[in-house]
Amino acid sequence: MIEPEELPEFDQPQVTNISQADAQSIHADLVRMRQSSAGDMTADEVAMQQSAAGRMSADKATLQQSAAGFIKANHIRLNQSSAGMVSAGEFLSQGGSTGFIQAEKASLSGYTGAVVAGSAEIHHGMTGFIAGRDVHLDESRTVMLLARNVNGNVTTLMDTRSALIAGLVGGLFAGLMLLLGRVLFGRR
Repeated sequence: MIEPEELPEFDQPQVTNISQADAQSIHADLVRMRQSSAGDMTADEVAMQQSAAGRMSADKATLQQSAAGFIKANHIRLNQSSAGMVSAGEFLSQGGSTGFIQAEKASLSGYTGAVVAGSAEIHHGMTGFIAGRDVHLDESRTVMLLARNVNGNVTTLMDTRSALIAGLVGGLFAGLMLLLGRVLFGRR
C-alpha cells in the first residue's frame, strides 16, 4: 500500500468574495460581502455592504448598511448598520442601532440599548444604559448613566442618585404589596 505524502500547506491568504448569495459558514483570511448573508463567519478581516451575518468573529470588521446578530472583533466600524451584541477592543459606529456594546473604547452615534466601555464617546445619540470609566457625551440622551468621569452635554433620565432612590422605592413598594397580599389572601 502506498502512503500519501503530506499535503502541502499554502501560505497565500484565503480571500472570499460573495455577491448576492447566501452562505451557511465562512472561514477565510479576508471576507468581502455585497448584498449577501452568512450564518457563521470567522475571518481576520470582514467587509460587508448591504449584507447580513448571524455570528461574526474577526480581527477587523467593517459594516456598511448591514446587520449582524453578534460581532466579536478587535476593531469594529459600523456605518448606518445594526448589530445585536458587540464585543470589541475598539468600536466606532456612525448612525444605525446596536443592542449591547462591550468595548474598551467605543465611539458612536445613533440608537444603542446598552454600552459598557472603559472609554465611551456618544455624539447625537440615544442610549438606554451607559457604564464606563470615562464618558464623553455631545447632545445625547440616556436613561441611566454610571461613570467615574462625565464630560459634555447629556440629558439623563436617571443618574446614580435617582437609580438608588428608584431601587429603594421599588423595593419598598414590592414589600408592601407582598405584605398586603399575605394579609388579604393568606391562610390562617
